[in-house]
Amino acid sequence: MAQVKEAEEPESKEIIVRVGSSEEKPENIDPFTIKLDKEALAKITTLAPDTRRRLNRKLSKAYTGIDDAQGRSMELGYYTAYSAFGVIQPIYNLDYLAQIYELSPANYAAINAKVANIIGLGYEFKPTQKVIDKLANASSSQKRANIQKQVDLAKQTLEALLEDLNAENSVLEVLRKVWIDYETTGNGYIEIGRTSSGKIGYFGHVAATSMRVRTMRDGYVQMIGPYVIFFRNYGDLKTVDPVSGQKVPNEILHIKKYTPRDTYYGIPDVVPAAKALAGDEFAARFNLDYFEYKAVPRYVITLKGASLSKKSEDALVEFFQTNLKGKNHRTLYVPLPPDDPQSKVEFKMEAVEAGKQDASFGAYRKANMDEIFMTHRVPRSKAGMAEGMSLAAAKDADKGFKEQVTRPEQGRLETLLTPFIAEFTDMFILKFNELTLTDEDTQSKIIERLVRMQVMLPNEARALLGLPPRDGGDKPVNLTAQGAADQTAVANQSRTRDQNRAANQSDAGTGGRNAQGDGRATP
Repeated sequence: MAQVKEAEEPESKEIIVRVGSSEEKPENIDPFTIKLDKEALAKITTLAPDTRRRLNRKLSKAYTGIDDAQGRSMELGYYTAYSAFGVIQPIYNLDYLAQIYELSPANYAAINAKVANIIGLGYEFKPTQKVIDKLANASSSQKRANIQKQVDLAKQTLEALLEDLNAENSVLEVLRKVWIDYETTGNGYIEIGRTSSGKIGYFGHVAATSMRVRTMRDGYVQMIGPYVIFFRNYGDLKTVDPVSGQKVPNEILHIKKYTPRDTYYGIPDVVPAAKALAGDEFAARFNLDYFEYKAVPRYVITLKGASLSKKSEDALVEFFQTNLKGKNHRTLYVPLPPDDPQSKVEFKMEAVEAGKQDASFGAYRKANMDEIFMTHRVPRSKAGMAEGMSLAAAKDADKGFKEQVTRPEQGRLETLLTPFIAEFTDMFILKFNELTLTDEDTQSKIIERLVRMQVMLPNEARALLGLPPRDGGDKPVNLTAQGAADQTAVANQSRTRDQNRAANQSDAGTGGRNAQGDGRATP
């Protein structure tokens, strides 16, 4: 049976959905809440000697009195890692939030859709305004070309340098892991390590479920088994490691989804849909139980005018309990005694459910998935569920998804990473590639128009297409007199025939037709 349980402690509210009997113990135990006695403290191998002595003194003072008198009563609030290392407990169980990422199909699909469209499209380095002004103010085309070559070389150097910061994962893979944590738990952590000279030498991901924020906001503590590690805030080069005594602890960039209820941690978008998650779990379990532990019998057997022996009764029960499961078209042979003048022997098998059996709560589960998608603000089409959605409606949903979800989140991460990139160079800023709402044919027409109207140089257009520059591509396109006139007429829409053709296009302004039976497309 699925159960929904809320923790009673006022300082920590946990939403737990478990499958199984009520006697099962919760699996999502916060490692920071385990009892921290002298035995547990001895197992932590990363503590500095001073820290270990300080914590042992605290434990000794907590349970001793005058002379050799010691406290022997059991306390409800025992000493935990939260108290020992000065960190704050989040209001939701982070391990459980990470678990429902995999347990809920709708939540899993919505999070992956956001990660794919925010991080998965890649990134590029755009020149800063300082570089753009320098190119624009070049005194000659030759000087401008030399500056451009220096910019291109600096970009290649920066890209290679960033990829060397992590031997196992690329920058994009690190950011993808961080963003999955961010969407799953509301918190994402980027670890930054420095060399002995103070330069950045490592860029990696830290699992959000193992990280806690210090009460004084002077850093973070990670706890995994017997290992406890302290991290400083990014850019803080002075705070001393109070846990393991490291001289130069690594730094953390923390990105969180803000909630007014907790200024230390964020919460994921799916939290408001907790009841939908629980309801979907109930419905899914009900359908599984239907097949495995169905209480309604498939057949009712009636026997009139005779009685079965114990052996025959056992054989009949065994047939229906074991011999029919997973096997089709089995034969049942029941020998009956002959009729007599007083009674007639009758044996009947009547099907209780002979019709087609469909899944239960189909509409309810669909409503739950819609609620989960709504909290994530992800269109159903982006989660692979485009049934009943027209092309025009899907494109409108993609536009809203880009403007309200993906682009603002990309901007947040770009702002967070700006000081990080500035430590390497002041020539570039990192920009994530945006979700494209136009197809290749439309995009090619846009580029052609910009090149023909001398808004863009040919080599700039080739760079957008991922093609190398070519000779003469740094000069504007020179049109003939007729070509310039045609281009001006098209731009100003002064041709009557072109205006009529554009006005008569049935799909103008929609990007596609509605499905048959859905009515006319709305401009």
